[in-house]
Formats: sequence, structure tokens, C-alpha cells
Amino acid sequence: MHHFAKTAAALCSVLLLVGCSTTKPPVTPSSAAASTSSAVQSSIVPGSERDFQVNVGDTVHFDYNKYDLRDSDKAILQRQADWLKRYPSVRITVQGNCDERGTREYNLALGARRANSVKEYLVSLGVSMGRVDTISYGKERPICSESTEACWAQNRRAVTAIAAGASS
Repeated sequence: MHHFAKTAAALCSVLLLVGCSTTKPPVTPSSAAASTSSAVQSSIVPGSERDFQVNVGDTVHFDYNKYDLRDSDKAILQRQADWLKRYPSVRITVQGNCDERGTREYNLALGARRANSVKEYLVSLGVSMGRVDTISYGKERPICSESTEACWAQNRRAVTAIAAGASS
């Protein structure tokens, strides 16, 4: 029996070593980030509003009292136009927004000019005018409520939203 115990112990030791030799490689920050980003990417449905927001970008910003497009924002609008060409049944609404300074009436008019500036640019890139609606919220929908230049800059924007029930 003593011999059996030694053999069993030896066999267990071998099995234990074999089990240890198949360890997984260590997780590095870059491999962890890659697996996390692929999990996030795979949960986004192509052609969805989330796809548009995350992979294209839905917001452009404006300088104080301006409605002309910045060169840096034209790249976002080019991506929007390309995405809209891939999903021809999608309709959008461009929402013009302003910071808190100025009267309600002035900001509603400025927000409308900002939304129309985006619409005109998208149309110039080949998006059908009939797929793009505009609305101005003026200063009524701030995303930042501090009275600072950094906050005001965030609120001077146009947001391209997928129209309800319009995605493919």
C-alpha cells in the first residue's frame, strides 16, 4: 500500500505541474484596452444613433457670436456626410445652440443660423436637403451651466441628431 501512496503522490505532482504549464499570458494594459475597446465596438450597432455619435461625431462648435464653420469641424461634417451616404434612409435634425449671453430672441436667431450653416455644408457634400431638418434651441439647452468662457464654448454648438424612427 505504501508503494501505491507514493505512486499516487507522484501522479498528482505530475498532473499539478502539467496544469501549471498552461498558464495564460499576463494581461498588459494595451491588450486589456484592446479587448475592452473591441467589446465596446461590438456592442454598437452599425447605422444606429450610437454608431453615429461614437464613431462619426455629432457635435460641432462655433466661436462667440459666429455661425461660420471652423476648419477643424468640417472634418466631422465630412464624416457625417459619408455616414449618411452609407445609410440613405436616415433623416437628421441639426440642433443649433448658443451660450447664455444675449437675449432669448437673438440666441434663437443665432442658433438657427448655426443649424442652417451645418445643413448647407452637409448638402454641399452630397446629402439630400430633404433628409436634413433644422431647429434652434437658442440658449435653452445648455450642456454646461457655469458662467465661464470654457463653459460658454461648449454651449455654442450644433448637434446632428438622428430623427426618431428614421434609422435603417
